[in-house]
Amino acid sequence: MKILFIGDVVGKPGRQAVTGLLPKLKREHQLDFVIANGENSAHGAGMTKSTVTELLAAGVDIITGGDHVWDQKGFEQEIDSLPQVIRPLNVAPAAPGRGSVIVEVGEKARVGVVNVMGRVYMPNNDCPFRTVQAEVNKLRRQTSVIVVDIHAEATSEKIALGRYLDGQVSLVVGTHTHVQTADEQILPKGTAYLSDSGMCGPHDSVLGRDVEAVIRRFVSGMPQKLEVAAGKIELCGVVVEVDENTGLAQSIHRLRVPYMPT
Repeated sequence: MKILFIGDVVGKPGRQAVTGLLPKLKREHQLDFVIANGENSAHGAGMTKSTVTELLAAGVDIITGGDHVWDQKGFEQEIDSLPQVIRPLNVAPAAPGRGSVIVEVGEKARVGVVNVMGRVYMPNNDCPFRTVQAEVNKLRRQTSVIVVDIHAEATSEKIALGRYLDGQVSLVVGTHTHVQTADEQILPKGTAYLSDSGMCGPHDSVLGRDVEAVIRRFVSGMPQKLEVAAGKIELCGVVVEVDENTGLAQSIHRLRVPYMPT
């Protein structure tokens, strides 16, 4: 089974890239399943039902979230009607939505997807290690193919979680920093790992935002309106081939694909 994970989709440019590139990527890589982190898909911060629908229509199967999942007003009321969307598992138990999902792929295979958020330099959430371990234990009763999106700031926390889950899941992939790392690997017990999948959106930017506005903010120390940038667009992500019987990774490679709007 081949799985594509697309890094943080930022605003309209990111959604355009997914819509324009995903059909071709599916053919080229013979993809069976596609996951995208969509927590910045609406105006660069948060999600809406409309942006979710657009990504699903483009061919994404499951959308994960992060610390910006509630940034768009009203999404907390929409998420329960969107079974293809998951938010971080370790947010407050009273929060709407869910932190994992199992999806049927074809007639025989199933894929489990878990979204968890780190705690280092991030909002105060429950322990990602303890919560994800309990969730993986549940999912493994139904499938051996499991993908974990660790939405976190600290590379050390991401690597530690990858090592912690090595041999138990198919892929541990980081999101949140918007900068793709070059440390893709298959860990000793068979789990594929990448510290950050990167960003799908405007790369002539500072993490997807207008360059000049971000520089003014740093130089002046004053608040600035940080609009989604224009210019060069790229889709970043990672493709992993997984043995459906064992759930262990057979190969992993990064993608960085330019997109030119028509």
